[in-house]
Amino acid sequence: MPVRKAEAQWEGTLSDGRGKMKLGSGSYEGAYSFASRFGDGAGTNPEELIGAAHAGCYSMAFSMFLENAGFTPDHIRTTARVHIDKVPDGFKITTIELDTEAKVRGIDEKRFLELAEDTKKGCPVSQALAGVEIRLKAKRIS
Repeated sequence: MPVRKAEAQWEGTLSDGRGKMKLGSGSYEGAYSFASRFGDGAGTNPEELIGAAHAGCYSMAFSMFLENAGFTPDHIRTTARVHIDKVPDGFKITTIELDTEAKVRGIDEKRFLELAEDTKKGCPVSQALAGVEIRLKAKRIS
């Protein structure tokens, strides 16, 4: 299996510094700063990238769980909201909220929700983030 990489560079102090993050594939490179991480400044931040990774992984994994159960999804859309909070020792990612909606024909609500929850546990990014509370809201759409 391939090993994925990303890199980051930071220059300066925490509050006045600036940095760049870059994906190893070259598909993304962007600036980040204290303001983009802890406020509304321009640029990205690690939590946003974690959210993108988690939403992407969850959607893909949910497709697999549905397929393995005999269902073919028309589409799956997942949003991840990553919460970073001040704690006594600094900052901590405390919660990730996953909201997913999927159009899947021929599945009842109970089975849909069971598979959605199983996916939350089986998604590789969810497993990597096991130290964080992960909340899931799943909605089946027609």
